[in-house]
Amino acid sequence: MTDSPVNALFKQLIDFNKSMSQPVYIQVSQQLINAIQRRYLTKGTLLPGTRVLAQLLKIHRNTAVAIYDELASQGWVEIIPNKGTFVLVPELKTAKIKATSQKTNQAYTYPKTTGFPFQESFHLASTVQLTEAKYTINDGKPDLRLHPVHEFTRWYSAAMKRKTVLKKWNRPSESSYSLFQNQLCNYLNATRGFHIRPNNLISTRSTEMSLYIVSQLLIKQNDLVLVGHLSNYASNMIFQQAGATIKTIPIDADGLDIDYIKKYFVKGSIRCIYICAHRQYPTAVKLSVKRRLELLQLSTAYGFAIIEDDYDYDFQFDGSAMLPMASADANGMVIYLGKFGQSLFPSFQTGFVVAPENLISEATNYLQLLDKQGDLIQEQMLSELINEGEIHRLMKKNLIIYKERRNCLCKLLTYYFSEIATWNIPAGGLAIWLEFKPNISLIKLAEEAEKNNLFLPKTILYQNKNTCAIRFGFGHLNKEEMEPVIKKLKSAYSKISVTSINN
Repeated sequence: MTDSPVNALFKQLIDFNKSMSQPVYIQVSQQLINAIQRRYLTKGTLLPGTRVLAQLLKIHRNTAVAIYDELASQGWVEIIPNKGTFVLVPELKTAKIKATSQKTNQAYTYPKTTGFPFQESFHLASTVQLTEAKYTINDGKPDLRLHPVHEFTRWYSAAMKRKTVLKKWNRPSESSYSLFQNQLCNYLNATRGFHIRPNNLISTRSTEMSLYIVSQLLIKQNDLVLVGHLSNYASNMIFQQAGATIKTIPIDADGLDIDYIKKYFVKGSIRCIYICAHRQYPTAVKLSVKRRLELLQLSTAYGFAIIEDDYDYDFQFDGSAMLPMASADANGMVIYLGKFGQSLFPSFQTGFVVAPENLISEATNYLQLLDKQGDLIQEQMLSELINEGEIHRLMKKNLIIYKERRNCLCKLLTYYFSEIATWNIPAGGLAIWLEFKPNISLIKLAEEAEKNNLFLPKTILYQNKNTCAIRFGFGHLNKEEMEPVIKKLKSAYSKISVTSINN
């Protein structure tokens, strides 16, 4: 008996691989959809029954049933009991809006610009740069390759199956604090020396979101915000967008110059001061204990808030990490920002804010507007990782790797750059402050490096009359990658130095 035309067409069109991770019924249904879209199978065509389909493709009948069920769920076929499965062609149900007599030919092209004015923001201009270079230097980000992919697949799958997660989705307005809030609170108390409760804490998507919410609560138009010289460009953008007037404070070997603040600013004139808890961004200078105490006392006397950004607490190589100023704040002057899970893939990391209860209550209202849904599966998984000690284990494991990379970088810098640059070996963090002596054009250095397959983004270049330095992030580079990066950087330096001499 000869095959029907449809059966013959199936044999020609369908080809699947059982060894692929994608299920067979998905592979086949996608190919049938493609055949319908190409009009190989027209509307009303009767498809083979499930038994015949199973014989044609040499698959189990249950798989054949799953194929038709998948097509029916997407509207490509109609299954009529006792009659068979028939091809449908989903029709365009939304009618086009008819164009006016003028500009008829432009009615169905999307406009490039709005027909109305809106408020553009200079402060939020993108810092993203595109490159095709093989190597790049960033400002100190972790290596995503160290993320434990296989373990997280298991943990995430387990978290999705928890009945408690579905319960939280169905009852989003429960008055009690979540397991994650309690676990994160306990973790911070144990690691940061806090004595906080969940009502002193909110969890956000990132440190930037945390700072944005805090700035909306604190800052009004033209409020004065003090930051260290060469401060974090991202935080400055957020403050300026909130309407702040930013003034920079000198930084010396002990960190922020508190005497400068006392000399040039009066009580009531400062809204807040932004500092980095461990290492000033970008220079990695540590704020001394003496300066910390002076700043806390001054904040109480002058009435300004301290925003303490602890962006790299997890990466302390030598000695123990210094406890945050917020842990010694008895007067409610410090707002502490941090990031949890920096040893994990970015989508599993979370930012948080620690502050007095009244501020957290208001911050929660902002968070509800920005991110009401949250990520319950992420929170469930992170709660379990805290409780089981996996977060601590991952952090300790990665610290050994990052410390080796720091030491490797310093050896390479000593060999290639000891006569033309200076740097300090940081006790922690994933970046080194590399200062060139004498000064060179960092823009030209970046241009020359990119010609040699090495990308230096503008956000790591710091150059003015007194400064010529790079914030050299090393965390994302393994030992095999580090030497070619240093060689390429030195080659670029040598070329622009020769050019400068010839000119």
